[in-house]
Amino acid sequence: MADRDFERQLSGWSLTTIEVLYRLPDYRGLIQSFTWQEYDQAPRFPRLKSFLDYWTHNIEGPIHSVRFVNCPVVGAAEMRYVGSEWRLH
Repeated sequence: MADRDFERQLSGWSLTTIEVLYRLPDYRGLIQSFTWQEYDQAPRFPRLKSFLDYWTHNIEGPIHSVRFVNCPVVGAAEMRYVGSEWRLH
C-alpha cells in the first residue's frame, strides 16, 4: 500500500514550507519565528490559506511577515518504470 503523502506527490501536490514572523502578544516590539510545513496544491495553496486564516482568527500574536517556498518532492523525471516493479530509493 502506497503512502498517502507519496500518492499526493504523484497527483501534483508539493511540499510547502512557510516561516511566519509574528509579534509577541505582551511584547509587541519582539518578533518570534514559527515554521510550518505541509503538502499543498500550487498555485491556489488552499492549505496555506486555511492555516493563515486560522492564525489570524485564533492566535493572539499578530503576523509581521510570511515567507514561503514550494517545490515538488517527486517529479516524473525522478521516477522510472522497471518491468512490473517500482523501486524508490
